[in-house]
Parts: sequence; structure tokens; C-alpha cells
Amino acid sequence: MVENINQLIAVLRLGHRPSRDKRVSTHLLLAARAFGAKKAYYTGTQDNSLEESIRKITTDWGGDFTLEYANGWKPILANWEGKVVHLTMYGLPFQDVVGEIHSDPAPKLIVVGGAKVPGEVYGAAHWNVAVTGQPHSEVSALALFLHELYEGKELDLGFPGARLRVIPQEKGKKLQTHARRV
Repeated sequence: MVENINQLIAVLRLGHRPSRDKRVSTHLLLAARAFGAKKAYYTGTQDNSLEESIRKITTDWGGDFTLEYANGWKPILANWEGKVVHLTMYGLPFQDVVGEIHSDPAPKLIVVGGAKVPGEVYGAAHWNVAVTGQPHSEVSALALFLHELYEGKELDLGFPGARLRVIPQEKGKKLQTHARRV
């Protein structure tokens, strides 16, 4: 099992709206965590329920993923010490640029929109990347992008400190439970 993937990846979710985006934002953050991101930020409306859900998943399922609310996206982009990848259906095909992004050793901030994305985000990104040029879920775009960026290695990630682990089997469900980490 791979314990670590060398590149630092963080995700920035723009414009979270709890009444409309609760499940999508949760699923986006779960995909970010499961596919190797170490940190996520979100803007829009602060949502303690979202934060608690992600904290609980990380406590139960391991790893060191963190989530942080930000009042706005501009300071996050301005202070990011690395490169910015904006996932948008209007960008370059990801299969054409993912190799270049992978070979760049700088930490990556992956920006994923919610409501309308300001034009300034497109200008601030080092790469505007499309996972197809068709409308679809930001969750699927993030998962596919991270899978290609990590060349599939994220599928073997280990999550240290996990209280729960799935025991793979052909049929049925089986969990291994460990003492809760402190």
C-alpha cells in the first residue's frame, strides 16, 4: 500500500451553498481525500455540518486530510505557493496537459467551481483544464483528473490511523475496526 504520493495537492471549492450544494460539496471533498489530496478549502457560506462530516470521515477512515473555510478565494490563490489548476469544461483537454502538470514538481491547488466562476480565476490559473468539453459533475472531473495526475497510484494509498478499513471480498460487506485514534 502506498502511504504517500509525492506531490502536495489541495482543492479549492468555490461558492459552497449549503441549501443547494451540501451533498455535492461533501462528495467533492470525499473524492479529493480518497484520491490523494491532503487539504481542501471552500468558499461561499460557512457550513459547520460539512466541516464536521469531513472531520468524522477522516477520523474514522484515516489519513491527515484537512478542510478549511475561507471568506474568499482571492487570498487563497494569492498566497498559494505552487501552481493552480482550474477544472472547467472550457479548458484544454486534460489528456493533453496532465503529463505537463504531473511533471511540474510544484504543489498544486485544484480549483473547482460551484456557482458561476469569476473570469479572474481563469486568468489566475496556470492551467485551465477540461475533463471533456461537456457538462457533468465536478466530482467526476476531480476524480478523473486526480486519477490521471497520480497515474493510478492513488488507488493504493494507505490512510494511517484509520479506525475503519474495508476488507475486500467478492460478496457482502466486511469492515475491520481498530481502536479509535487519538
